[in-house]
Amino acid sequence: MMSSESRELLGIDPSDLRFPFELKKQISCSLHLTNRTDGYIAFKVKTTSPKKYCVRPNSGIVAPRSTFDVLVTMQAQREAPPDMHCRDKFLVQSAVVSRDTTPKDISGDMFTKESGNVVDEVRLKVVYAPPSQPASINEGSDQESLGSLSYQEVKS
Repeated sequence: MMSSESRELLGIDPSDLRFPFELKKQISCSLHLTNRTDGYIAFKVKTTSPKKYCVRPNSGIVAPRSTFDVLVTMQAQREAPPDMHCRDKFLVQSAVVSRDTTPKDISGDMFTKESGNVVDEVRLKVVYAPPSQPASINEGSDQESLGSLSYQEVKS
């Protein structure tokens, strides 16, 4: 049995969702999911702010040794947050599934330890970058606890 400390089922790039923030403008960024295993991996994307983001697709299956792109779109914002700091988070859940599993078969139950599946969860921060400038990387600057966050499914 694999421990929860095992390597991630899916490689997720980037590790932070960076949006070049502009008022009253819908902004998208891609999330690249990479399956480096020989198995089929189901995924589901959740966020702490489901009304603010559109995730397409919000669940799916990544075939062995392949990649899958997910488009995350932030709805147009009417005002900028203080200090351009964003507290939104995303959770990418993944689970090993059988070859004959289809995207329609994916349910929240697949991503619980009780399901018997090998399950992994990766948390991603949302970072606002100034428009038309490359974002500077401040590693480790936001080490707040994620224990009390409530992730909800994103409607695709």
